Amino acid sequence: MRIGIPKERATDERRVAATPESVQSLLKLGFEVAIEEGAGSASGVHDDDYVAAGATILSQDKILGESDLVLKIQPPSLDEIACLREGSLLISLVQPERDPARLPALAARKVNVLALERIPRVTRAQKMDVLSSMANLAGYRAVIESANHFAGLFSKSVTAAGSAPPARVLVIGAGVAGLAAIGAARALGAEVRAFDTRAAAREQVESMGAAFLEVTLEESGDGGGGYAKVMSPEFIAAEMALFRAQAAEVDVIITTALVPGTRAPTLLPEDVVDALKPGSVIVDLAAEQGGNCVFTEPGQVIQRKGVHIVGYANLTSRMAPVASRFFANNLVNLLSEMRTGGEFRVDLTDEVIRPAMLVYDGEILPAPPRKEPSPQAPAKPKSVAPPPREAKTAQTKLQSPARSAWVTNVFGMVVVGLLFLLGRFAPNAFLQHFTVFVLACFVGWQVIWSVSPSLHTPLMSVTNAISGIIVVGGMLQIHGDFSVASVLGALAVLVATVNIAGGFLVTHRMLAMFRRDGGAR
Repeated sequence: MRIGIPKERATDERRVAATPESVQSLLKLGFEVAIEEGAGSASGVHDDDYVAAGATILSQDKILGESDLVLKIQPPSLDEIACLREGSLLISLVQPERDPARLPALAARKVNVLALERIPRVTRAQKMDVLSSMANLAGYRAVIESANHFAGLFSKSVTAAGSAPPARVLVIGAGVAGLAAIGAARALGAEVRAFDTRAAAREQVESMGAAFLEVTLEESGDGGGGYAKVMSPEFIAAEMALFRAQAAEVDVIITTALVPGTRAPTLLPEDVVDALKPGSVIVDLAAEQGGNCVFTEPGQVIQRKGVHIVGYANLTSRMAPVASRFFANNLVNLLSEMRTGGEFRVDLTDEVIRPAMLVYDGEILPAPPRKEPSPQAPAKPKSVAPPPREAKTAQTKLQSPARSAWVTNVFGMVVVGLLFLLGRFAPNAFLQHFTVFVLACFVGWQVIWSVSPSLHTPLMSVTNAISGIIVVGGMLQIHGDFSVASVLGALAVLVATVNIAGGFLVTHRMLAMFRRDGGAR
C-alpha cells in the first residue's frame, strides 16, 4: 500500500507531512512511501534525505493519482481533489465549514476522507492530536513574536543606569496554546496573567506561576471535548469590563479563544485596544478564523495608535522543521492505530476514527451521536406507599445501626475486662511499659493521621524524628547478647534506619521536581 506525500501549496505553508524519520517508521509498518519532488525543501529537508530514508521521489500527478493513502497538512484545493484516485484515503486537515464545496467534491470523486481536526480529544488519541501539538508550538511562537515587536524588556532589569520592570502579559484562553504561551512568557521573566471561561483551567494556570483572572458572574464555559462554549451576554459584558481594566495595565495581550465550527469571538473591541499603552503588542492566534481582536488583519502586522496587532494566520509554519516533525509523528501514530492484525483498514466502529471520518465510500457521513451521561431515574412520589417487600427492607436497614452499636459496646466491654485482668494480675513493670506503649500509639496516631494530605513532605520530617527516637531506644536495648530484648532492639534500629534513609531520599526527589534544572544538582 502506497502512501503519497504531496507538496503543500497553500500560501505561507512551509511544513510537510513527512520527515525522513517518519518515512522510516512508515516503512516498518509495511507501507511504501512516495514524496513529491521538493515537498520538504521549505522545512530544510532535501529530496536526497527522503531517498536515503527509503522513500521514492515522484511528481505531483503520480503522488495524487497513484497513492492509496494521501497525507497532507492543509485542506486540498479543488484542483488537487480532481487528481486524487477514486477509492483512496485522504488524511489531512479538511475544515469543510470554510469551503462548502470541498466535501461534495471529495464525495463525488469517491475519496474517503479522514479530517485530523475532528479526532476527539480523549486520552487514547493524544498521540494523534495534531491540533494540540501545533497549538503548543503556536503558543510558544506567539510569545516570541510579541517580544520581537514589544518596545521593552520581558524580564526585570536592574543596572547602574536605572531599572526596568518586567513586562506584563495577559493570555486570554488557557488551552494548549495558552498554557504554552504562559510557560514561554514566564521563562522570559514576564509577569503573566491569564483568563479562561473554564473553571478547570485555574489550577493549570496557577501551577505554571501565572495569576488567574476571573469575573464575578459565575458561569461554566466548558463546551466539552476540551473546548470552550459561547457564553451568555451577561458573562460577555463582565468579561469585557475585565479586559478593559487589564488593558490599561498590561504590555502584551495574547488571545487564543476559538469555538469549533464558528467565527472566533471578538474579545478585544475598539475601546479595549485603545486602552493599551503605545508600544504594546496584541498577538491574535485566532486570526485564521476572523480574529479575537476587532482590528486583526489575517496574515499581517498592523499598528493602531502605537499598538502592534500581530495577525499571522499560521504561526507554526514559522517553525517548519519542528512543526513538520511533530505533525509527521502524529500521522505515524494514527496509521499505527489503524493497522490492526497486520492489515490496514478503516474501522467505523472505532471511537477515535469514526468522528474523524467525513466521507466514506462516496457518501458524506453524518456526525456520530454524542455520548451523553445516562439520565437519572426519576424519584418516586412521596405520596405513593412502597409495596410490603420494600417496607420490610427499609425496616431492616433502620435496625442495622442499632445492631452495629450493640456489637461495638460488647467489644468495648471485652476490652475493658481484659484491661482489668491485666491490672489485677500483671507485674508493675509490665503495667508501666504497657501504659507508655498505649499512650505512644494514641499520640502517634493523632500526629500522623491529623496531618493534611497536602503536607506529605512535613509529614516525612515528623516520621524521621519519630524514627530517630526509635533508633536511640533500640540502641539502649542492645546488650551484646542474643536475648529477646537485644534482638528486638537491633531490628528496631535497622528498620528505623531504613525508614530515615528512605524519608530523606523521597524528600530530596520531591524537592528536585521544583528546580529549574530538573534536580540535576
